[in-house]
Amino acid sequence: MILAAIWACWTSAALGQAVPNHADPSAREILPNPVPVPAIRFLTSADFPPFNFRDETGALVGFNIDLARRICEEVDVPCTVQAWPWEQAADALADNQGDALIAGLALSPENGERFDFSSIYLALPGRFVTQADAARGFDPSALTGARISVRRGSAHEEFLQRYLAHATLAPMDDEIAALEAVKAGEADAYFGDAMRASFWLNDNLACCSFAGEAYFRPELFGKGLAIAVPAGHDTVRHAIDWALVRLKEGGSLDELYLRWFPVGFY
Repeated sequence: MILAAIWACWTSAALGQAVPNHADPSAREILPNPVPVPAIRFLTSADFPPFNFRDETGALVGFNIDLARRICEEVDVPCTVQAWPWEQAADALADNQGDALIAGLALSPENGERFDFSSIYLALPGRFVTQADAARGFDPSALTGARISVRRGSAHEEFLQRYLAHATLAPMDDEIAALEAVKAGEADAYFGDAMRASFWLNDNLACCSFAGEAYFRPELFGKGLAIAVPAGHDTVRHAIDWALVRLKEGGSLDELYLRWFPVGFY
């Protein structure tokens, strides 16, 4: 049910992996007026690869950076992207130092009191990781007695306790240790944040793979990534939502996803 609410459809890409479709279909009726949106000043941070970071030349790059620029191109307005220290970025947006913050700001009640948010452009599912051979024909209902590594105290551990009580959990202090346990054969499977697991898999494709489907539980894993705007700045927010729909329909959103996430986490 949660999957149906968040996930509009699965599409095929050149690499044969699923790509997200989170743009709100109703937003296609929101046609931004170019007059009240003369430009969009995006704020971000520079410490969260592959979303927003500096490359070896010092240039600001990443999925979020490319997405911000594509949004401006779609709305046909000038665009700036300025990096702030993460701990200062939200306050800078609130102080009108920018028009939008694209840096993974949590969609929390506290942030909702300060900002409005665009539609979600990337959800954050949980997924299993196993050794490559075990990924073929993977069936989570057959994990009775299996040893599943997971980050201790995480929402993913809570998920396993709720829905896979027949499995043996092996809580570990961090996600890398839990993933390495699968690689070493000390755990039969890992369950955790699919996005972060994809980064690890990118360096460990010879041993391991995602197994089974993606699990979407916003109440546990978070609602996903959206763009924050100052509360009441509906013109900018509507323009961003409209652009996200257009970018999805034209394939640009999928292109960016496949470029920055070669090991897709959907």
